[in-house]
Amino acid sequence: MQYRTLGRTGVQVSTLALGAMNFGRIGRTTQAEATAIVDAALEAGINLIDTADMYSGGESEEMVGKAVAGRRDDVVLATKASMPMSDEPNHRGSSRRWLVTALDDSLRRLGVDHVDLYQIHRWDPATSDEETLSALTDLRRAGKIRYFGTSTFPAYRLVQTQWAAREHHLGRYVTEQPSYSILQRGVEAHVLPVTEQYGLGVLVWSPLASGWLSGAVREGREVATNRSAFMPERFDLSIPSNRARLDAVERLAEVADQAGLTMIQLALGFVTAHPAVTGAIIGPRTLDHLTAQLAAADTVLPADVLDAIDTIVAPGTDLAAHEKFDTPPALLDPSLCRRR
Repeated sequence: MQYRTLGRTGVQVSTLALGAMNFGRIGRTTQAEATAIVDAALEAGINLIDTADMYSGGESEEMVGKAVAGRRDDVVLATKASMPMSDEPNHRGSSRRWLVTALDDSLRRLGVDHVDLYQIHRWDPATSDEETLSALTDLRRAGKIRYFGTSTFPAYRLVQTQWAAREHHLGRYVTEQPSYSILQRGVEAHVLPVTEQYGLGVLVWSPLASGWLSGAVREGREVATNRSAFMPERFDLSIPSNRARLDAVERLAEVADQAGLTMIQLALGFVTAHPAVTGAIIGPRTLDHLTAQLAAADTVLPADVLDAIDTIVAPGTDLAAHEKFDTPPALLDPSLCRRR
């Protein structure tokens, strides 16, 4: 396992991080299975575990907490907040009111007195940067969090938050967690240059593109990925973007074969090759999945393989731009770009 410094924090983290989204009802993973996955991941050298309050309604945090009990000091523990936790309008977002409550709830579920990295799951346009950063700074001073970061923020919002922290003399975000894979390279054009400029650590999610790059999705083969059950539209080949993804996967499979690599090694080796990336978050649902992904722990792709990937999916290109989750509100709600 390789280790890199998380931004400018001085904290050393493994280049593969264990994502716990599949723990609980989302991935139909039991506590025993989750603990076995955590055991194997830690044994292999993974030292960062990432979860979120909304994963299976808090079930993931509970499972992670039980799995790391007795070895908390060996784990860089990360969780996230701001996504809806109920129908109550104030049980979401990044206001001080909600973040203080949400963090206490996460600490209780995890069974710990602090988390190492507390991340805002999505940008909340209803809350000012000063409000959120002030709350996070106070939570850090209280010893409940060590660092705080963002997830899936557009590049311009990352810049704005850095400015707000400086302007108001508050703590600043030290990490960003974007979606990044061979099939979704848009962050290379805007987000990753910004993270490099400000020295942010980058923990990428969905490096296997929801299973498209796991080897489970191939031409003429029935889709065999957990995501196809609750997000079937992502694998509907009548949709042009999915057809484009499958065409790219077939060409990428040839590159992997010629290089003597699995698709998983190609995919994970690609994202960790980018100089802005600290690590890739893998989200195994079973021990077999974890074993296949751990095989990429020390994969370093040679220049000719990276060049071949560029000819299939050009740098800065998203094959499914509608799945970015960081589209500005004005592009989603027409009323926001109309004169009143």
